[in-house]
Amino acid sequence: MAYGKLKEFLQTELKDVREAGLYKEERFIYGPQGAGINVEFPAGAPKQEVLNFCANNYLGLSSHPETIKAAHTALDEWGYGLSSVRFICGTQDIHRQLERKIADFLELDDAILYSSCFDANGGLFEVLFKQEDAILTDALNHASVIDGIRLSKAKRYIVKHMDLADLEAKLASDEVQNARFRIFATDGAFSMDGDVAPLEGICDLCEKYDCLVMVDDSHSTGFMGKHGKGTHEHCGVLGRVDIITSTMGKALGGASGGFTAARKEIVDILRQRSRPYLFSNSLPPVIAASAITIVDLLARTTERRDKLEANTMYFREKMTAAGFDIRPGVHPIVPIMLYNAKLAQDMAKELYAEGIYVIGFFYPVVGKGLARIRVQLSAAHELEHIDKAIAAFKKVGEKYGILGKSKEEIIARYGE
Repeated sequence: MAYGKLKEFLQTELKDVREAGLYKEERFIYGPQGAGINVEFPAGAPKQEVLNFCANNYLGLSSHPETIKAAHTALDEWGYGLSSVRFICGTQDIHRQLERKIADFLELDDAILYSSCFDANGGLFEVLFKQEDAILTDALNHASVIDGIRLSKAKRYIVKHMDLADLEAKLASDEVQNARFRIFATDGAFSMDGDVAPLEGICDLCEKYDCLVMVDDSHSTGFMGKHGKGTHEHCGVLGRVDIITSTMGKALGGASGGFTAARKEIVDILRQRSRPYLFSNSLPPVIAASAITIVDLLARTTERRDKLEANTMYFREKMTAAGFDIRPGVHPIVPIMLYNAKLAQDMAKELYAEGIYVIGFFYPVVGKGLARIRVQLSAAHELEHIDKAIAAFKKVGEKYGILGKSKEEIIARYGE
């Protein structure tokens, strides 16, 4: 049987992954997403109530009453699904309404919806850039940006992470300057480190060297910037970014769906040629209608964004004072650096036993020797939730002897 050889190979691969301490185990959640959740882990174990500090539910809108109400109404009014792609019979009035609201909120010309931001990125570069073009990309960009760029035949140039000097050197090179079109692609906020791209400097350089700017703002739309528009508002470059991709699967309700917001002609050509848009079913009306409600909510008040900012600053200050190795910043993604994969997993399990649900991240999700626990704050968290998490981290950190320890000291004890 043809599968025999492949089966043996896969069994060996899985065994190696387990022995290396890199096997990813899924947790089963009973009930809706929220600050507190009911979890079964490991499989077959009794369910446990825990505080959730690892969701992308930044604004606490995944189970917000207005989100749920909008979904119920949409189900009755527009049905469950479209059974079609957009250009055949899959476009409802709510799809164009949502696209208009997204474009207005982000202060761009137009927007186009996708089933995910992964698809938005996957359907972008191939349409716009050919062999005679140049795509520059931050070294730590999200996998979907990397994969989308690979689908294009344009020449690719990897820029050192958030390194403006390296970006300028590559932009100024004869090879890049001789390209027909140039674009620099970057995450707005990077999902593993929570650092924010220096968009003001990036825009300055790209304007100097006649280069477009593309930002994947999935971990920022809805809460970064004074009005929650994203990193382009946070960095003061509204109107200077040409293309923004993002998602409804994080702060904007937490379900699924993505979009590209951009200059008018870019969106127009994507509607004609972007493969994930042309060959995937339309965004379900329930999600489209709920997202409209959420964008309206964000345009009406910054209350939840402001609470998230306060929660983030409080957690960062208290954890830093406790002696944890934390990458500095302002984003609600807070990486607790541990450097060792097994240590990250062991501490995450100990924290789970303390009622705090977090996940250890390690290679290949992050680089080798850069394992960490990624904590994500939410507007759904109250101060008592955050205080409980800090107390649990201190208790577990003391047990493993990492409080106040440098990277070198942690690695010396546990290895990379």
